[in-house]
Amino acid sequence: MYSVIDIESNGAGFRKESIIEIAIYRYDGHEITDQFISLVNPQSDITPFVQKLTKISPKMVKTAPKFHEIAKRVVEITDGTTLVGHNIDFDYRMLRQEFKRLGYEFKINTLDTIPLAKKLIPEAESYSLGKLVKSLGIPLTDQHRAGGDARATLDLFKVLVTKDKDSEIIQQQFDELNSKTYLNKVRDLTQDLPAERGIIYFQNSDGKIIYSDFVDDLNKFSKSVFSSKSKRWEKIQGETEHLSYDLTGNAILAKLMMKTKGLRKRESLPFGLYHKNGKYFAEKISGNREEKPLLKFKSFTQGLKAVNFINENEQFADPEQLKKQLSLKKRNEMWLSTGRTLGEKSFILFEQGKITAYGFYEFHTQIQTAKKIRQLKIEVTSPTFDLANDLQLGLLRGDFKIQPLPK
Repeated sequence: MYSVIDIESNGAGFRKESIIEIAIYRYDGHEITDQFISLVNPQSDITPFVQKLTKISPKMVKTAPKFHEIAKRVVEITDGTTLVGHNIDFDYRMLRQEFKRLGYEFKINTLDTIPLAKKLIPEAESYSLGKLVKSLGIPLTDQHRAGGDARATLDLFKVLVTKDKDSEIIQQQFDELNSKTYLNKVRDLTQDLPAERGIIYFQNSDGKIIYSDFVDDLNKFSKSVFSSKSKRWEKIQGETEHLSYDLTGNAILAKLMMKTKGLRKRESLPFGLYHKNGKYFAEKISGNREEKPLLKFKSFTQGLKAVNFINENEQFADPEQLKKQLSLKKRNEMWLSTGRTLGEKSFILFEQGKITAYGFYEFHTQIQTAKKIRQLKIEVTSPTFDLANDLQLGLLRGDFKIQPLPK
């Protein structure tokens, strides 16, 4: 049994999209036994590009059912089937994403018609759905609409099954159902990780954390670990059975969160900011230099950006003024910044130049009182790693709104 699917999304950012139309044909290998086609209210905007491509307007989806109203129907029509799609990774991700928002884990075996077509129709000039089905004489009505694209995918799938003399489709389905290959393991572990900054935890079958780190892209980093040929990662690759993560927001919050969890990230800052003969410049830090760098950087490019920013601000022409601006001594302040997710803010508390606590609050929440701060704050004991450079870089970029400590 197969369920052939196509989904149209509202075009929002990666992992922030919502479904605006869905079409599913249940197919038993001979005929369509059930079908479901519906517009979906995304409860968010539809980008102009998607509106032009699909001809689906906000007015059309305003009275359409929300995803939670059709979720049960989706589960019913796909139950006991293999999900088939043209670039199925997108459709499957959209479904998992929508179900996850409802607190439900949606899992199903999948089959992608693109690699199958490349193997069974190697002479095709293009494997985009529109061009491929046209070359095969398959009608495609309402292109870029879920119903039309899903039906064309189903007809393409029928052609592929006919051409499948070596039963590659049936074999692939069997492999998906019965094998626990390394590739399947990696796919299952990484497929729902967001492409955002956070702390990643690699856990073994007992749930024990065998490796953790703060990374700029959770999804990209985890996939790079599993695809690496380096011996450094062999043990992690073999023992990892579960991945979990914490979103962290900026690097300072990440390090504070790691500190409270007893974790540490080693970081190399080989480049420095210097001032000589009336000019600022960035270069590699050397033990032969007598003067200490004003700031440190991960890369030369980061240093050049800082130099350009400083040169554009006349107030920093005097290096002493820059030092004063970046000094953390005797600060008794609350620094406000972005949080871990959209709609969240963060705060860091300084007392006598030292970070004593940090916390998070909803965008519309007021935290002007000491009582509110006490309810939200996470206390920090003296850090075992240096945050000064990150804080100073944040100050230089204007990442923080600074205000006196609430009384």
